[in-house]
Parts: sequence; structure tokens; C-alpha cells
Amino acid sequence: MDPFSWELFGQVVFEVVTLFVLFMGLIGLLIPIFPGLTIMWIGTLVYAIIQAANGNMTGWDWALFVFITLLMIGGNIMDNIIIAKHVRDKNVPWSSILLAFAAGIIVSLIFTPLGGMLAAPAGLFAAEWRRLKDRDLAFANTKAWMTGFGWAIAAKMGIGVVMIVLWMLWAWV
Repeated sequence: MDPFSWELFGQVVFEVVTLFVLFMGLIGLLIPIFPGLTIMWIGTLVYAIIQAANGNMTGWDWALFVFITLLMIGGNIMDNIIIAKHVRDKNVPWSSILLAFAAGIIVSLIFTPLGGMLAAPAGLFAAEWRRLKDRDLAFANTKAWMTGFGWAIAAKMGIGVVMIVLWMLWAWV
């Protein structure tokens, strides 16, 4: 193969690997505590560094990378806000919410992210049952947590899809 063919082959492989990382990050968003948006951003960061080293980054490319970065930061903050808002709408105090977040994080570190997914609402349920002395109301507040969690996943998936589309515009247009 001539040098141009090798360069083209390398570029195609590089873009396929980057797209694979982006899709793995997107699928990973379904797993609690998995930093899917951050994984996707790291994929675009590596892509930007290599493209810049080869002199292939234009102002448009940098603008798309900055926008992808802002989406990653916003998405990583937004999911906790969505969950907290759903629970706060039920007048759950911040102490119960923070206990639930802490339970999810601690159990995720000790066991698995799936354990953390169970521990967070269980922590909220325990805190609310102790506070309210009413199992049904504690369960209703926990249901609000789970609803917020579902909406947070949906929002992060949407952000992840936008990140992939922006990278595709950057790489292929």
C-alpha cells in the first residue's frame, strides 16, 4: 500500500475507535454511577489532541469540542438536579436527599454501581420512614426519587446523542 492509503486507513480506524468509545459511553449511561458523558468527552479529547498534533483542527472543530465539553459538564451536574427537584417537589428535606446520595455513592464504591442504584432510594426510604413515621408517604417520596432518576437518565441519553452528532459533524463534515 502506498503512504496515502496507509494514512487513510489509519484515519478510518481512528474514527471508528472514537465512535466506538462514544457509543460505549452512551450505553454506559444506563449504568448508575458510570461516567458515560465523561467517557464520551475523553474520546473526543483524545480525538482533538491527535487531530491538533496533525494540524487538522480548525476554529470550527475547536468550537464543537468546546460545546461538547460544556454538554458533558452540564449533563454531569444536571442529573443530580433533576433527581433532587423531583424529590423536593414532595417537600423532602435536603438531609434525606443528601443521605440518599451518600448511600448510593458509598455502596457503589464498596460493592457495585448497581448496588448503589438500590442503596440510594433505600436510603431515602429509610430516612423518610424514620422522619415521617409513615411507610406509605416514605414510599411515595421514594417513588419520586425513582421518577427523577428515570428522567435524569433520559436527559443524559439525549445529551449523549447530541455529543455524538456534534462529533460526527466535526469528524465528517
